[in-house]
Amino acid sequence: MPPDPDITGPLSGYRIIDVTQMLSGPMATMMLGDQGADVIKVEPPRSGDLTRAFSAGKRSMPPTFAVINRNKRSIALDLKDHRGLGVMKHLIADADVFVQNFRPGAAERMGIGEAELRRIKPDLIYVSISGFGEKGPYAKRRVYDPVIQALSGLAAIQADWKTGRPQMMRLIIPDKVTALTAAQAITTALLARERTGQGQHVRLAMLDAVIAFLWPEGMARHTFTSGESPARAESRDLIFETTDGYITCGANSNAEWEGLANALGHAEWVSDARFNSTAARARNVRERLDLTAEVLATKSSAEWLARLEAHDVPCAPVYTREEVLRDPQVIANELLVESEHPHAGPMRQPRPAARFEATPAGLHRPAPLLGEHTDEVLQEIGISPDVTAELRAAGVIR
Repeated sequence: MPPDPDITGPLSGYRIIDVTQMLSGPMATMMLGDQGADVIKVEPPRSGDLTRAFSAGKRSMPPTFAVINRNKRSIALDLKDHRGLGVMKHLIADADVFVQNFRPGAAERMGIGEAELRRIKPDLIYVSISGFGEKGPYAKRRVYDPVIQALSGLAAIQADWKTGRPQMMRLIIPDKVTALTAAQAITTALLARERTGQGQHVRLAMLDAVIAFLWPEGMARHTFTSGESPARAESRDLIFETTDGYITCGANSNAEWEGLANALGHAEWVSDARFNSTAARARNVRERLDLTAEVLATKSSAEWLARLEAHDVPCAPVYTREEVLRDPQVIANELLVESEHPHAGPMRQPRPAARFEATPAGLHRPAPLLGEHTDEVLQEIGISPDVTAELRAAGVIR
C-alpha cells in the first residue's frame, strides 16, 4: 500500500485489518492508527461494533466508540456470507496485520483463521486476542473486564483497607492493559518482519497481560520461590483527607521521609525506630500512614501542599474529573485536543501520548459511521462499482 502523503506517523504505509470489537482490540488498533497506520475496521453490517450501542445521548455515536475508533476507516461486511468472506480475502492480500478477538476456534470456523489467511499473505502478522488463551479450562468461556479483575488478583489488591473486602477498579483496566500490550507486540512483530521477512502469529490473553502488569509490586511477595519474601503490606490507600478536601503524598527515600516529617511538624519521626529506614517504614506501613493521616486532617489542602512542596515531598491534590481538565500541567502539555466531529459535533480527547519528533503521530480521522468507507475501500482493492452494488443489495455490505 502506498503511504498517504498527509499522514506522517511512524507506521504510515502499513495496513491493518481489524475485526475486533469492544475495547481491548479497538484501543490497540487506535494507537497504531494514531501512529499513521491505515486501520480498516471490519464490522457486521446490521449491528456494527457492540460499543456503537452504548448510550450516545443526542450524539450520533457514543464517546467511548468515538475515541477508541478514531483514525480508522469502517467497512461493513458480512463474514458469514461466502461473498463477504471473499471480500475479506481481497483485503488480506494487501494487508500487513490482521487482528481478531473472537473466542478460540471461532476465526477458524469463519474461514479467517491464521492458516487460511497466510495462504493469501505469507508474511502476514496475525494477532489473536482472547480472554484466557487458546487452551486450558477457561479457554472457551465468555469474558469481560470484571472477570479478569477477579481472576488476576486485581480486585484483591484493591481490597478495602478496613474490611478486606475485594473491590473492582471502576475503570476497565484489564482491557486497556491488554490494548497497550497488543499495540507494543504488533509493532515489535512488524519490526521483526522487517529484519527477517517473515510474518508470525501473535497470541495475547487478557489474563496473562494483567498478571504480568500487576506482578512487579502487586505480586512481589510471590517472586522468590525459596527463602524469605517481603511481607504483605496491609495498609490504607494514599488518599488523605484535609479540612477541605483530599490530597495524596508519599515518601520512599530517607530524604523524602525526612521532608515529610518536617513538613508535618514531627521531626522526631525521622529517628523513630519504626520509621528510620525504608525497611522499617515498610514493616510499619499501617501505623506510619495512620499517623500521617491524623496530622493531614488538621489543615486545608492548599496549606499542606505548599508545605510539602517546600520540603520536596511528592504530593498532589486529588482532582475531580472536571478539575483534571483545568490542571496547568495538562494545559502546558497540550494534551487535550478539541475538534469538530462531522457527525457527533464538538469533541475533546487526548492526543497520542508519545510524541515522535521526526514522524509525528496525530488525529487524522474522526471515528467513522458504520460502513462509512465501504465503497472507498472496495474500490481500492479492485472491486467494481457494479459488484459493490450487488453486494449491497444482497446485504453483504453496507
